[in-house]
Amino acid sequence: MRQPASGPTTGDASVRSLGQRADGLRLERMRASPRWDGDGFRNRHPVLAGLRDLTAPRPTLSEFLCGGSRRVPSAPLPAVDPRAGWLRASDSGLRVTWLGHSTVLIEIDGLRVLTDPVWGPRASPSRLAGPKRFQPVPVALKALPAIDLVLVSHDHYDHLDYATIRELARLGVPFVTSLGVGAHLQAFGVAPEHITELDWWESHDLPHTELEITAAPSQHFSGRGLKDRNATLWSSLVLRTARHRVFFSGDTGLTTEYDLIRQRLGAFDLVMLEVGAFHPSWGDIHLGPENALKAWQLLGGGAFLPIHWGTFSLALHAWDQPVEALLAQAPALGVPLLMPRLGEPVEPCQVEAAMPWWRGVDTPEQMPLTPVEAQAELQRLPKGMPWPAD
Repeated sequence: MRQPASGPTTGDASVRSLGQRADGLRLERMRASPRWDGDGFRNRHPVLAGLRDLTAPRPTLSEFLCGGSRRVPSAPLPAVDPRAGWLRASDSGLRVTWLGHSTVLIEIDGLRVLTDPVWGPRASPSRLAGPKRFQPVPVALKALPAIDLVLVSHDHYDHLDYATIRELARLGVPFVTSLGVGAHLQAFGVAPEHITELDWWESHDLPHTELEITAAPSQHFSGRGLKDRNATLWSSLVLRTARHRVFFSGDTGLTTEYDLIRQRLGAFDLVMLEVGAFHPSWGDIHLGPENALKAWQLLGGGAFLPIHWGTFSLALHAWDQPVEALLAQAPALGVPLLMPRLGEPVEPCQVEAAMPWWRGVDTPEQMPLTPVEAQAELQRLPKGMPWPAD
């Protein structure tokens, strides 16, 4: 019998959201991966010099709750109901709708692909504590058009949400994910025959279509509890048809393996790279805006849609710092930024000058939690939640 991953025992946390550890044939396949070191998966590529500041201590949970400024917008961000836009056929055959954080609906040559779907109110196993989303997703999960494929890059809570997967599982939609993550999906109700797990450089052809999905390198980690760190793999993912190629980073630090991805799988019409939740002490596992621009260059260009921002506060920087930095630095590099509002369907081939639509939100200095409030929040956090959480 599979055992749930070690994690929270508090009454407000759902043990079911922890998922399950792999066993049997799934575990045998994981152990055969070149990235498996005997106890779990590891980043084999050397960390580039300067990515991680060894002198910078990681924020404590208390600092995470109390520190920083302007970490949450003081009003809802501008959003668009995408349903009317989805009714119109795209001109180019490639259209994307950023729905928040790393959740994107990709329309590619007649197919709809959903990435890292998270509709839950918190990036946490608990409904009462943990990073809370700034505002609801622009469209209800049940209002989505028919989905042909769901991609899950890795198992962190801001990318793999129990309640969301439960709803999608009822639709019988196929999932493609990284090695080992299928155990979580199966525990959340996805039928085994609807799960495809990939190691890096492995590909899957979506049946009865011309869509090919390939898992590619990223530099990150995994885990949903204190005792399952790196028990599943993390990946970037590439979509390819005869007409279009799309890169989705998942979560990653900067790695020269991106140049190899370009050589094997590029050039890309659209590159989606994470830009938020960065900190000097974990600069090897998240890009941040400056390194995202370097990754874009290694990948060989393409329209650049920034993801992993504007939804959860997962680091100490201001909520809009990543996109303000991109807007300031991208023009000098000739980067075609694709910066739609939440829920706004856009076509990468029709990139226009990026507009700072987020500046319309009133963002006065945000007051951190008081020590008493922070202590209460700490008590509500699941004891088994890993840190950093993403």
